[in-house]
Amino acid sequence: MAVGVCFAGFLAGNSGIALMEAIVLSIGIAIQNIPEGAIISMPLKMEGVSKGKAFLYGVLSGIVEPIAAFMTVMLINFVVPVLPYLLTFAAGAMIFVVIEELVPEIHEGQKSTLGMIGVTAGFIVMMVLDVVLG
Repeated sequence: MAVGVCFAGFLAGNSGIALMEAIVLSIGIAIQNIPEGAIISMPLKMEGVSKGKAFLYGVLSGIVEPIAAFMTVMLINFVVPVLPYLLTFAAGAMIFVVIEELVPEIHEGQKSTLGMIGVTAGFIVMMVLDVVLG
């Protein structure tokens, strides 16, 4: 939905959102979908599901995102007036997941340093995308 909100804001023309900002957010979400799909696929493969089916289920787990983006763009007349609130909600939801789920899990076990390096690397990639493309 966040991607759809950004593109709807760009298409509206008066929201201050540039095409490159919407593309940067799309790239960020796409990068995030890679480990998300792996989290779906890997346990399925370990449980005996074929490699192809496990991969397909991982890919299908992200199919809701372009559908929601398209629906949001189609509802542009309703979206634009509440654009700041929708973007705030989307950002808050992502931050909540990181704080609630990922940060505590990073500190479990003996590889907490590796987890924090991963979080830092992800942050750096997003900041580079923001500076280079934004």
